[in-house]
Amino acid sequence: MRLLRGVRRLPEPAVSRLRDPLLLALTAAAGWTDALSYAALGRVFTANMTGNLVLLGLAIGQVAGTAVERSAVALAGFAAGALLGALLTRGRLAGPWPPRVTVALAVEAAMLLAFAGLWLAGAAEGTAAGLDALIALSALGMGVQSAAIRRLDVPGVATTFVTGTITSLMAGLAALQAASGWRRHAAVVVALVAGAAAGAAVWARWPRLAGVGPALLLAAVTAAAALATPRQNGG
Repeated sequence: MRLLRGVRRLPEPAVSRLRDPLLLALTAAAGWTDALSYAALGRVFTANMTGNLVLLGLAIGQVAGTAVERSAVALAGFAAGALLGALLTRGRLAGPWPPRVTVALAVEAAMLLAFAGLWLAGAAEGTAAGLDALIALSALGMGVQSAAIRRLDVPGVATTFVTGTITSLMAGLAALQAASGWRRHAAVVVALVAGAAAGAAVWARWPRLAGVGPALLLAAVTAAAALATPRQNGG
């Protein structure tokens, strides 16, 4: 952040307006990641742990050792990432997008860049160890993201899963109140589906490039957030 000391930060209302597009980009990255992990990494989810736990239960019930291992790696990676994200953003945070959240997302971006490097090297088509490494890196990044975005305390929004967001969306529609945030909730749901569709489409046409998408999205979000809030107090 020192490199950005001379950059004038955006006023807080402008940062608030920027927050939603950044959240949507992060949600799209999570959808893209889950599409790749399910399609190319042994039918496992690395962002949506509810779905992954169901897959783990199915694998245990069917005594499918390899599937159990991959789901367990994803769960352990996500948990470790969530712990790291919580540590990076602990303490008192102020403002619509505290700098410590940006720092955590930069760490996630580094993990996804490592994931992209392994993917480009062909790890998704290689050994079981290569697949496990991709699963672990992907889940680590998504765990960091989940913990960091939780600290923004945006009602009804979590960028790596949307069950609660859909519930909030329906509650907002029932209330018929603009202040309920239903438009934001609807946009998050659409972003997750769009990210998954984009990831699946790129994987089907250019499989070697598909692993780069989440890293590019995280790098863009991190850069935009850093430029918008380089000197915000209280973060």
